[in-house]
Amino acid sequence: MADKRDYYEVLGIQKGASDDEIKKAYRKLAKQYHPDMNPGDKVAEAKFKEVNEAYDVLSDPDKKAKYDQYGHAAFDPSSGFGGGASGFGFDGFDISDIFSSFFGGGSSSRSNGPMRGEDVRVRLNLSFEEAVFGCKKEVQYQRVQKCSDCGGTGAAKGTSPKTCPDCGGRGQVKVTQRTPFGMMQSTKTCDKCRGTGKFIETPCRSCRGTGFVKGSKKLEVSIPAGIDDGQGIALRGEGCDGRNGGPSGDLNIIVSVRPHAFFERDGYDIYCDVPVTFVEMTLGAEIEVPTIDGKEKLTIPEGTQTGTTFTLKNKGVQMVNSSRRGNMYITVTVEVPKELDKKQKELLRAFGDSCGISNHSKKDKFSKKFFK
Repeated sequence: MADKRDYYEVLGIQKGASDDEIKKAYRKLAKQYHPDMNPGDKVAEAKFKEVNEAYDVLSDPDKKAKYDQYGHAAFDPSSGFGGGASGFGFDGFDISDIFSSFFGGGSSSRSNGPMRGEDVRVRLNLSFEEAVFGCKKEVQYQRVQKCSDCGGTGAAKGTSPKTCPDCGGRGQVKVTQRTPFGMMQSTKTCDKCRGTGKFIETPCRSCRGTGFVKGSKKLEVSIPAGIDDGQGIALRGEGCDGRNGGPSGDLNIIVSVRPHAFFERDGYDIYCDVPVTFVEMTLGAEIEVPTIDGKEKLTIPEGTQTGTTFTLKNKGVQMVNSSRRGNMYITVTVEVPKELDKKQKELLRAFGDSCGISNHSKKDKFSKKFFK
């Protein structure tokens, strides 16, 4: 981990930067080093991966908190912190926290009634196209599940939990204490069964009597067309198993979308800057422009100014669970020619000399305003 650069340094931001500042820095750098913008450039490819790795951590509140406290060691399995960055780009969770909520962990009271399982949260990275058109992705994640050896009872094979002799299966016992006001009676969690009402004489070796183990699960998830960066998908009942017959928790998938090399997305609208020659802008032309559906023809009127934006109706992103689509906005900019030869320069100067004030009205007004 010693050769890794600081994630804040990678994105060119200060520690404590806001979510918007992190996202803005990431989009700028991801577009700069995007493979489509730098074909065959191994340095740019490495930079692109480094930027994505930094954003994957700093855009997630839990990972960011761990990184701010422990640095890269938070995600190094050999460091002892138990972070371990997932190869699938998913957010992990602390298994000890879940076991603690199930099996003690400082809780002052126990319940032998049904308990809902914990939710699991993972992060899924998508390309721009996968988010726009939808796709199917395989998600692998860890969760707490019933032990297959004992079926979740916690008792070794061939045995079964028995009613706790101390509390009679109630999970609580009465305690009588002498106080200045006399003898007072109260109830507390049974120490023998920890509030479960059951006592296991021979615990299962696989789960050590808890009835639950840490396990891995794979699911194929349908990603709806039009989903955007930061949005989530909830899969009911795919989280951790419940206790005492309680329902399972949910799997919450948070989507992270990588920027496109040329397109910018804002909601369901798409923006794209298209370079156009001086001649095309001056005389007008029919040009081809890129859209998410392929090439489209766009008519540039004669005398179009640089920075002019054209709207392509219903050429944006499809709205989630709808057939409606956003728009695409094409902004044309003049690409100034470079390295002109002698003849081209002479022709251009002659053209400039031939243009009168009427051809440059804005420049004329500007000059009269400031250079009288």
